[in-house]
Amino acid sequence: MSIIYNEQTKNFQLDAKNSSYVIGIFEGGYILHLYYGAKIPAGEDFSGEYYRGYQASFIPYNKAVRDAGYPAFYPGNAPMEYPTNGAGDYRTAALAILNADGNTVTDIRYESHKIYRGKPRIDGLPSLYADENSAETLELVARDPYTNAVVTLYYTVFDELDAIVRSVDIKNDGDKAFKVDTAASLCLDIHSMDYDWIHLWGQHCQERALSMTPLEHGNQSISSKRGASGHFHNPFAALATHGTDETHGEVYAVNLVYSGNFTISAEVDAGCTTRLVAGINDHDFLWEVKPGDSFRTPECVLVYSGAGLGEMSRTFHRLYLDHLIPEKWAYTKRPLLINSWEAAYFNFDTDKLIAFAERAKELGIEMLVMDDGWFGRRDNDTNSLGDWYIYEKKLDLKRLTDTVHAMGLKFGIWYEPEMISPDSDLFRAHPDWHIHVPGRPETEGRQQYIIDFSRKDVRDNIFEQMSSVLDNYDIDYVKWDFNRNMTEAGSALLDAEHGLEFYHRYMLGLYEFLEKFVKKYPDLLLESCSGGGGRFDAGWLAYSPQVWASDNTNPIDRCRIQYGTSLCYPASTMGAHVSHRDNISDYNMRGCVAMAGTFGYEMDPRTFSEEEKALVKQQVANYHKYYDTIHYGDLYRIVSPYDGNQSRSIWSYVSRDKKQALLTVATFQRVFNQNLFVRMQGLDPEKTYFCEALNLRASGARLMNAGINLCDQLRQIGQAKEFFFEEV
Repeated sequence: MSIIYNEQTKNFQLDAKNSSYVIGIFEGGYILHLYYGAKIPAGEDFSGEYYRGYQASFIPYNKAVRDAGYPAFYPGNAPMEYPTNGAGDYRTAALAILNADGNTVTDIRYESHKIYRGKPRIDGLPSLYADENSAETLELVARDPYTNAVVTLYYTVFDELDAIVRSVDIKNDGDKAFKVDTAASLCLDIHSMDYDWIHLWGQHCQERALSMTPLEHGNQSISSKRGASGHFHNPFAALATHGTDETHGEVYAVNLVYSGNFTISAEVDAGCTTRLVAGINDHDFLWEVKPGDSFRTPECVLVYSGAGLGEMSRTFHRLYLDHLIPEKWAYTKRPLLINSWEAAYFNFDTDKLIAFAERAKELGIEMLVMDDGWFGRRDNDTNSLGDWYIYEKKLDLKRLTDTVHAMGLKFGIWYEPEMISPDSDLFRAHPDWHIHVPGRPETEGRQQYIIDFSRKDVRDNIFEQMSSVLDNYDIDYVKWDFNRNMTEAGSALLDAEHGLEFYHRYMLGLYEFLEKFVKKYPDLLLESCSGGGGRFDAGWLAYSPQVWASDNTNPIDRCRIQYGTSLCYPASTMGAHVSHRDNISDYNMRGCVAMAGTFGYEMDPRTFSEEEKALVKQQVANYHKYYDTIHYGDLYRIVSPYDGNQSRSIWSYVSRDKKQALLTVATFQRVFNQNLFVRMQGLDPEKTYFCEALNLRASGARLMNAGINLCDQLRQIGQAKEFFFEEV
């Protein structure tokens, strides 16, 4: 069993593959966090963890608990499992309920629990899935007797992975409505502050850059209030013991399964303990729960690693492949595509795209994607978003799709369903359908507004428009874009009492749309994009198996972008293409770097020289040869592009059976008279491997411990090479 309840100690122990998580029910029904870390035997005594350190006499305490014989217990320094607001704990609250009397004092106590195999999905939100053979779930029920809020804490533990998925349901079991002011998906109280705070920051074309700084007293946090997870902070963060690297150190990591406004914070108190909280951003958030109704938080993934950042990442990767990405696509080989955007922008017609397809077919490319410019009267970015009918003066879509499919290629199409242009038929017919607030000037971004997906009539209209194309033309792939963030966030259908529900209602509307979309078109490959990588999150991966990582395809920049992305997300989710080649060496490096993602091209194939054609054909062959190793294997980041003088990046993928490995080395600077010894990782020391490119036969032990000197292989600036090893 993965979850055990000890009736004598009133402790729950949740055991994952190599880790344990312990919750205790204390006097008075307080739910306390007692331990999380490397696996321990069941039944350990954690009574000393019910309180922490000295407290001054004026710090509030619970009289009933003190009278029961626990004078040293104070809510203000106890390790709370799901802390509430206003009842003696002054640290960051996970839950605050605005009750009918107008205050947010909240205090929950244990009431009951349930343990069962498997994991239920969440209705209306993206969620991980697991059957009874791979996971076990605890439902821990608590109640606030004043508001009659019934708070159910959900924990799913995976048998073969060091991962726990958490979420919270808040049900109104009373006869008066209340409002949820704060509702985190997860809280984790840790006994120390001796950790580094790791997160991924960025901007457009510089997404998910690594930041690692020591924790300090006070609050450190990342967040978004843009209406999307955003370019600027990713909903991933970790606490790592000082000195942690890829192979050593303890790591506690969280990733929110949500695509909207979020907050992840780490608070260090005067006792030098740390509270990690993750969930929906409570800025501009207030949710009414009427009697009998519930509010459910998004899921949050919690991963523990006792063997550094590499093991943390591999846990996330396997978890998402096996339990988050749609089952249809998780282990289905994706077509190698070429996208029209950087080759033609808006300047294309049927014949030009057919010519693209003909050249692509000759090179072994498997799908042509027609990007922005096929609908309404769209010859530039000033109009027609929302008019999802074919631009017939420009395009004969039937002839195009029939011709492309007759060549044996697949065909994809671009949409931006959540946007509307002021200059569009849809806007002229429905000027109240975009998000806005009364009386305020409306801020345009890229000469477009965001359409109000919190409204069912809006969603139905867009769905019908998209279906009119997808039902009548042979489309294999949709690229779903989202090219601006929210301003004046409000809906014409929400009254003042519910205006602060808008951001989350928008996300619920989006998820409802996506659920309906993937059910109707299960065989259509969906790729998310958001001005590049502005909405790369686990929420989207529940519907879309791949996300465009960044509009920046420069290979040196991409090494850093893809390094940060790989901390949490697997290669199969990471949209990566070759584009903008400057010379053959740079072109080859772009191919090696893009191979660590979904792989594809963003160029005009009619312009390729004979030398470039030969290189593309080789890259296409490599794509097929290495596909399973990269997309389903284990990632080992050997040299970080953030390390030292930042002169190189080195990584490898090792197949799960350890029979194959692909080592990639990318150099950013010319280095003279230096050895380049690379010690591989993750191989089987007892196996013997052969690398044709090096004409090298060696044991896994030699490759990992002695390494191989690649100085003669990489002497140029901006150069990359791949080295494929197979068991012999």
